[in-house]
Amino acid sequence: MRYRLRDLREDAGLNQTQVAKFLGMSQAGYSKYETGENDIPTQVLIKLAGFYKTSTDYILGISDRRDPV
Repeated sequence: MRYRLRDLREDAGLNQTQVAKFLGMSQAGYSKYETGENDIPTQVLIKLAGFYKTSTDYILGISDRRDPV
């Protein structure tokens, strides 16, 4: 999961601060999602999936299909 978040962010040309601002949180807090130090709350996961136009399953590593179903 953590690599998927970083890859999605980097593919979008964004830094952690920009994504954290979108989520309304600190960069340090967001960084912990990318490193796997903290689990992503469901509402944040849903918001990230919408932001990156992908599925929650892709972010979680359940599916390798990046485009939403």
